[in-house]
Amino acid sequence: MEHNSKFTSEQEEGQEQPKEDKSSPLMEKIQQLGQTNVPQLSQDSKIHCLTIVGQIEGHLQLPPQNKTTKYEHLIPQIVAIEQNPKIEGLLVILNTVGGDVEAGLAISEMLASLSKPTVSIVLGGGHSIGVPIAVSCDYSFIAETATMTIHPIRLTGLVIGVPQTFEYLDKMQERVVSFVTRHSNISEEKFKNLMFEKGNLTRDIGTNVIGTDAVKYGLIDEVGGIGQAMRKLDELIEINKKNSEELIQ
Repeated sequence: MEHNSKFTSEQEEGQEQPKEDKSSPLMEKIQQLGQTNVPQLSQDSKIHCLTIVGQIEGHLQLPPQNKTTKYEHLIPQIVAIEQNPKIEGLLVILNTVGGDVEAGLAISEMLASLSKPTVSIVLGGGHSIGVPIAVSCDYSFIAETATMTIHPIRLTGLVIGVPQTFEYLDKMQERVVSFVTRHSNISEEKFKNLMFEKGNLTRDIGTNVIGTDAVKYGLIDEVGGIGQAMRKLDELIEINKKNSEELIQ
């Protein structure tokens, strides 16, 4: 709905201008939120934006006060992106602390298997299981001030008393290492060194990697913001179109 914000004290054609009803729900919303609606991509946009923020929620429901991304909500979105012919590319925006390992890997595998061009951008943080999600796209960006924490897989910080549990976690960790090294330019040796680094994180092992270092290690493709990410995605979409046309001919 279009809202005319122009006011005048003059009378037009002998009639006084109607006064704004400050008790209306619209005015209440403006006072509370400072805006009437959240900006959305236009209906004719060829790019879909997928946001992964807070903690990635998997098999267990997190407390309501936690900011979460539920993987059961993301999966149908990714399927719809693959099926919708109007969507030509996907932009994935990450600012996550990590979360459920299996859920994160499931999201990563789905993004990596999309037939349409994909670009990811890490803003703020892409920690823990957010790392494989960030590298799952065709091209990845990270903001200069953003960070990524690389550490071994844990089980709620408790002492592991069953050998089978340790073996399971070890295999899960290998899955994460294998996925990251296959979808980025970092070597397995370097990634494991960062994962088991001592002294970098207080009272813990692992490494906190800042934007430029993530690129230097080959984990992320380029330091950049939303503008660079959109331009790269447009470029990949055009390349994809040309390849499709050549296959048809």
